[in-house]
Amino acid sequence: MSLSVSIVIPVFNEVENVDTLVQRVAAACGQLENEWEIVLVDDGSRDGSTEKLEMAADQYEGRVRSIILNRNYGQHAAIMCGFRHTRGEIVITLDADLQNPPEEISRLVQTIENGNDVVGTIRMNRQDSFFRRFASARINWMVKKSTGVGMSDYGCMLRAYRRPVVDAMLQCRERSTFIPVLANSFAKRAAEIEVKHFERAAGESKYSLWKLVNLQFDLLTSMTTTPLRLLSWFGVAIAAGGVGFGLLLLAGRLFLGADWAAEGVFTLFAILFIFTGAQFIGMGLLGEYLGRVYHDVRGRPRYFIDRVAGHSVLDGVEAKETARAALLERQVQV
Repeated sequence: MSLSVSIVIPVFNEVENVDTLVQRVAAACGQLENEWEIVLVDDGSRDGSTEKLEMAADQYEGRVRSIILNRNYGQHAAIMCGFRHTRGEIVITLDADLQNPPEEISRLVQTIENGNDVVGTIRMNRQDSFFRRFASARINWMVKKSTGVGMSDYGCMLRAYRRPVVDAMLQCRERSTFIPVLANSFAKRAAEIEVKHFERAAGESKYSLWKLVNLQFDLLTSMTTTPLRLLSWFGVAIAAGGVGFGLLLLAGRLFLGADWAAEGVFTLFAILFIFTGAQFIGMGLLGEYLGRVYHDVRGRPRYFIDRVAGHSVLDGVEAKETARAALLERQVQV
C-alpha cells in the first residue's frame, strides 16, 4: 500500500504566485498513486496572499488546508506549524516562489519509498545571484564542518521526510531551528537527488542580507557548539602569540637597548588591541548562545494561529471538528 503524502508550503507575500503554485502542486500530486494533501501556511502576508490561500482551501476541498498565522514568524517556524498539521506518512516541504518545480515531487516520494528517511535536493544550474550562490556555498561548507553531516545543498527547501523524523522534530522545543540539519540528526538513511532550478516566477526574494546573516547565526548556535570550541583554540593561539611577543620584547630590550621600537610602546599597543579584539569576539559568541538559551527558557510559542481554512481527506471524519476547534480556541502551538 502506498504511503500518504503531505506537502507543506510556507507563504509570505506571494500573491502573484499562489494560484499557479496551488495548481501545479495539485496537478503533480494528482499523478501520484498515493493519497495526498497540501498544507499552506500563511506567514503573516499583507499583500492579499491570505485571501487566495483561503480560496484555494475552498476550491480544493478535502485536499488543501490553509493555516493562517497572525503575523510573520519566519520560514522555519511556519514549516514547523505546517508539520504539526500534516497527516501524511511522507512530508515534503516546498517554497512558494516556484524556483523548485513541484513536478519533482514524485521523484522525492519514490526516493523515500526506496527506504530513505530524509531526501535532500541539489539545485542544478541554479538561477540565483552570485551573492546568493556564494552565501549558500559558505553555509553548506560550514554545516558540513560543524555537524559532520555531508549533504551538498542545505539551502534548498524542496525536501522529503518520513513521519517518524517529522514527529521527532516536533518534540524539539528550541526556537532557533534549521530544519534540514535537525532532520538529518534523526535520520538513519539520507539521500540526495538532483532537481531543476528556475528563476523566480514573480515577486522578490524574502531573504535579505540581514535575514541571511541571522540564518547563519541560527545555524551556528542552534546545531553545534563548534564556534565555542574554535574560540577556545583561538584564545590559545592568541595567548601563545602574546608569550612570543613578550619574549621578543625582552630580547630586544636586552640586546638593542631601551630605544628599540620607541621603547616598546607601540608594540604593547598592538598586543593590547589583539587581546581586546579577541575578548570582544568571545563575548559576542557567548552572547549569541546566552540569548538563545534565554529565549528557550522563556518557553514562548514559535507561532500563533489566527485561523484554519479547509480540511484534508487524510483527516477522515474528524477534520471539520479539528478545524473548527482551532478556529474557536485559537490554539497556541508550541
